[in-house]
Amino acid sequence: MSVKGALGNDGRRLDLTVETPSGKRTESRDLPEPPALSLNLSRRLAAEGLATGQHRELAVFDPATLRNAPMSLDVQAREIVRAAGRPMPAFKVRMQFGGLVSTSWITDLGEVVREESPMGLIVVKETRDRATALAVPGEIQTDMLEAAAIVPAGPKIDDPATVERLRVRLEGVEFGGPDLTGGGQSLAGNVIEVRDSRTLPLGPPDPDARNYLAAEPFLESDAPEVRAEAAKAVEGVEGGRARAERLVRYVNALLEKKPTVSLPSAREVLRTKVGDCNEHTALYVAMARSLGIPARIAVGLVHLHGAFYYHAWPEIYVEERGRGAWMPVDPTLNQFPADVTHLRLARGGLERQAMILPMIGHARLRVLDVQVAPGSTPVLVGRTASDMRPMDIPLPRRDGGGRGCWSRPPR
Repeated sequence: MSVKGALGNDGRRLDLTVETPSGKRTESRDLPEPPALSLNLSRRLAAEGLATGQHRELAVFDPATLRNAPMSLDVQAREIVRAAGRPMPAFKVRMQFGGLVSTSWITDLGEVVREESPMGLIVVKETRDRATALAVPGEIQTDMLEAAAIVPAGPKIDDPATVERLRVRLEGVEFGGPDLTGGGQSLAGNVIEVRDSRTLPLGPPDPDARNYLAAEPFLESDAPEVRAEAAKAVEGVEGGRARAERLVRYVNALLEKKPTVSLPSAREVLRTKVGDCNEHTALYVAMARSLGIPARIAVGLVHLHGAFYYHAWPEIYVEERGRGAWMPVDPTLNQFPADVTHLRLARGGLERQAMILPMIGHARLRVLDVQVAPGSTPVLVGRTASDMRPMDIPLPRRDGGGRGCWSRPPR
């Protein structure tokens, strides 16, 4: 996908052309002020003059959301940095953008020779020969997904599918707002509680649900190919809830599960049929909207194999006999509804999803309470004595005739 844009004469109107193999579309955005571009930001700062102690506030164009976003910069000490095989003087510049803090070392000519990302990744400028000759030891080839995982303290979650109610405490980060409540989830202080949406009664109709039927830039529910695929997916199925469930199964089977670095577009995902949770969610939401099912994007954490991972999934609005409710579903994991370990932290498009980025590497979780469905069998392997609850195990007893369960049957 490529995005090209041109600013109007006043620098406040942006005309965009978005091209993908699936087609081309154009749109216009009104910007509150002329934006800076991240690609030439360091050279702009150098041209205006760098000096220790400077503080600047800029509006920087964010290509992920196609909007301006505020950035604050603090020019710190001038240091000697080793880059390209030699020592180089550069200003240390602290940048805060989208809730994330990074550090760059910028020379007097505006060249970035070193960068440190919020997750601790370090990028250093090197010559081509040196960069291609460097070997990365196997022990530091860390999977980024595992690096961002949160291993919770407290009681273990054996099988998420059996959990009916979950209470966790989220620490180490600031969070809150209306996105954390509703759809079976509630918030009290820094404690999040989620209940199985299958056990929740329907409530009064949500008048805002109809707002989640319209097409959006990356959720092209009005595209002919999206509409046709959605109709094919639910052919012969009646009822909003039944169609929503069939769509979960269909999208899960349709897409090959592969990590993808992209801005997911429903049309593009439908063409490639490859992606991770973002691609599954974008395609599902667009297809659901094309069928008249209100749908929106949720992002947060989900429990898998002993840890919580950052994840995206859809929420749909179901209505029966004049009452309705929002319900989480997960086409990536083939869940309808989604299990209780889906902890929603934000709803909406990329600009809303970016709000959780500062949590990566800083959030901590403690499981306070796990309530499982009656009759569920707990996992005993790997448990410590403090984890175990008292259990009643019935022992064999002899009946009135003196026989036990291992007695030889009478002749």
